[in-house]
Amino acid sequence: MFNVGEYIVYGGEGVCKIEDIGTPDIFDKGETRIYYTLAPLYRQGKIYTPVDTKVTMRRVISHDEAITLIQKMPEIEGEVYENRNVRVLSEHYQDQMRSHECIDLVKTIKAIYAKRELMSERGKKLGQIDEKFFKKAEDLLYGEFAVALAVPKEDVRDIIMREIDDLH
Repeated sequence: MFNVGEYIVYGGEGVCKIEDIGTPDIFDKGETRIYYTLAPLYRQGKIYTPVDTKVTMRRVISHDEAITLIQKMPEIEGEVYENRNVRVLSEHYQDQMRSHECIDLVKTIKAIYAKRELMSERGKKLGQIDEKFFKKAEDLLYGEFAVALAVPKEDVRDIIMREIDDLH
């Protein structure tokens, strides 16, 4: 169980702060389940989710884990996936990102980046589905890295590039 004030990754939502644990006032007084009240970091609103939900919830990675993963990024492979069927392509990316683990987000980003390069060589542009999942994976990864590294989300890309450049 998590504690009030902790930052967690909540499914595809990304990083949330736990604001409360209990039965929210907005629920029927007969409700007996215990809920987390989550505040998403990068959008407005609240999420009420049972503490025993099936949705993936985990602690945000540590500062050291984020730095280690960034340093390993050049070695991480992303496998290009091509399929003209929009539904199949979407399902592929959803499956890749289903774990909500940073390493899988990096693999997705690198795979789509490699696909963008391949398409450019062919004189074509990346498709909308690829772009959508590239942005989603980057958004989730950079959001978590921002919390782990205690920096603004918009600084994460530069930090990653600087860390990787320092390795060479």
